[in-house]
Amino acid sequence: MNEKLSMNDLGRLSSEEFKAIKKNKIILVLDNIRSLNNVGSAFRTADAFLIEAIYLCGVTGTPPKPEIEKTALGATATVVWKYFKTTKEAFEELKALNYYIASIEQAKNSVMLNRFQKPEQPIALVFGNEVYGVEQEIIDQSDACIEIPQFGTKHSFNVSVSMGIVLWELLR
Repeated sequence: MNEKLSMNDLGRLSSEEFKAIKKNKIILVLDNIRSLNNVGSAFRTADAFLIEAIYLCGVTGTPPKPEIEKTALGATATVVWKYFKTTKEAFEELKALNYYIASIEQAKNSVMLNRFQKPEQPIALVFGNEVYGVEQEIIDQSDACIEIPQFGTKHSFNVSVSMGIVLWELLR
């Protein structure tokens, strides 16, 4: 019989243990994400997958904000984050740190997620605005464009769903 686990059974890390544990060498770059709920979801997902950091860029909201905390459930206290006035400024830092930069977007010559070969070097994943996606200038500066295969009549996912899909595929 499948019995639901209690919170104690889950063996969750404390905030101190989380901060000390080795992280996956992935940085999430949020390119002008408007919804604070989506930002909070990014923090919660980053915590769940032991992501190194989140870079919040442009109009993307930053903690502390009640709307972010509502979905982050405390992950803003565990996940490292930095704010950049522009995504281009974030890219300058990432390139200096030798990160491979992949924008998650539907584009000509994009690589389908299930065919993407994760590089040996650390990777930064760029997720774009809920309406406009990743800006073309940012796509042009990326090392690759990764597309999530879709089969129905809608051709987009909520940005927070996209983060979960991409991270699961890259880390499984």
